[in-house]
Order: sequence, then structure tokens, then C-alpha cells
Amino acid sequence: MHTDDIESVRALIYEYAELIDLGQLDAVSALFTHGTWSSPGRGTPLRGAEQVRHAYDGVILYDGIPGTKHVISNVTIEIADDRATATARSYFTVLQGRPDFPLQSVIAGRYHDRFARVDDSWRFADRQIFPDLIGDLRRHLRDPDL
Repeated sequence: MHTDDIESVRALIYEYAELIDLGQLDAVSALFTHGTWSSPGRGTPLRGAEQVRHAYDGVILYDGIPGTKHVISNVTIEIADDRATATARSYFTVLQGRPDFPLQSVIAGRYHDRFARVDDSWRFADRQIFPDLIGDLRRHLRDPDL
């Protein structure tokens, strides 16, 4: 078992969530410098930090943050025998609360991820986002059509 690799991949999954909640959308996008990002209904997968950054143009920020908490659960990680690639599946639940918007889950779904080791560090190779439950996204996204 490759415990260090598993924990490094897990940390990357959590870093994505934390950066979004901090409103650091350029840093979120930089996680995909070597990867792709996609979601059903959004067309061709986005490749690289610049393309992925545009996917976050619709996120509404309030004083620099979206007022969300991305809760990640049910994380399953598999490291390839050669330790060069990995896969992961996880659930996400996005909570949002604003002064005029009671705390609630606004979306929940699954991430299907592939990772590659680049310069001895784990990086996203591909993230597929599957929204399963969609709530009121009007205060989170300018165009809530997923």
C-alpha cells in the first residue's frame, strides 16, 4: 500500500475544495495546469489552467469569497502499481449561506478524478464533475444551468 501517495492525492482533492471556498479561483484553475476538467452538459472538456479558469467566471463572490463550504466525503483512492497514476472517486456537497439566504445545500454530486505524478508531485490529470442533486444555485452561479 502506498500510504504517502494516498494521503498526497487526498490532500489535493481537499485543496481544490478549500481554494474554491476561499475564492481563490486562479489557484483552483492552476491545479489543472496538466489536466482536464469536465461536467455533463458543458461540452468539450476544458484543458489547462486558462480554459478551466473560464469555467469559474460565473461563480459569484461576496467580498472575495463565494460563501460556500465544499464538503468532501466517501473518498476512494487507488494508486497504480507503478505509482505514476492514480484514480479517485468522491462525493461533494456544497453548502451556502448568506445574510439573505439561509444555510442550505445548493448542490451535491460526485467527482471522478485521474491523477498523474509530475515532477514527483501529484497533479490532476482529469476531473469529471457529476452533479446529482441541484438546489438553489442563484446566489452561487451567475448562470446556474449546469
